[in-house]
Amino acid sequence: MNTFATIVKFFQDCGLFIYPSLLIMAIGVTIAIERFIFLSRARNQNRKMWSQVKPMLENGQFKEVQGVTAKSDSAIGKIVNYGLTRMQSPGRREDFDAAMEEGMMEIVPRLEKRTHYIATFANVITLVGLLGTIIGLIKGFTAVAQVNPAEKAELLSASISIAMNNTAFALMVAIPFLLIHSFLQAKTAEIVDGLEGAKISFLNLVQRLKSEQAGAR
Repeated sequence: MNTFATIVKFFQDCGLFIYPSLLIMAIGVTIAIERFIFLSRARNQNRKMWSQVKPMLENGQFKEVQGVTAKSDSAIGKIVNYGLTRMQSPGRREDFDAAMEEGMMEIVPRLEKRTHYIATFANVITLVGLLGTIIGLIKGFTAVAQVNPAEKAELLSASISIAMNNTAFALMVAIPFLLIHSFLQAKTAEIVDGLEGAKISFLNLVQRLKSEQAGAR
């Protein structure tokens, strides 16, 4: 029996409970791919934007930076724009920090969006597989009670094997889902840490330039 035929037989033996498991797997994989693409794009956009505006900030070109960041969809562009907008009115470092933190509170939920569903799906699909196994065992024992004693051992063995396929498939999906969830969480944390670092660098640059301007007077 070739591999394809083995896989087909495996799914056929799982019974009706394989369909909700397949649906959960499909939704989880779709979310994982979408989140990976979104986070990868966000990280690249942030790096590109920061490398563009940092030299301008160091030269005190705040108006030019504000013009660039106002047109940007990147997370770091939005945060810097929040800070530059707040700089137009007098304030302390804490005021600028609060303004940029407000921008972070708007951006971070977008980065974390839907990722938690993957861990939830890992738990749900495990329970669905277990339910399929239990239902399969109940049907198997019910069938065994109604057959010839000579056939009971063979029928019971086949019923248990079929029932366990549900749990096996559920675990084959749940374990990668948990690993994917951890990976996406780490990727999100990396982006958030990068935003925090850029925010601190921005505030330090602004404070240094203000000190230099004050000392030049």
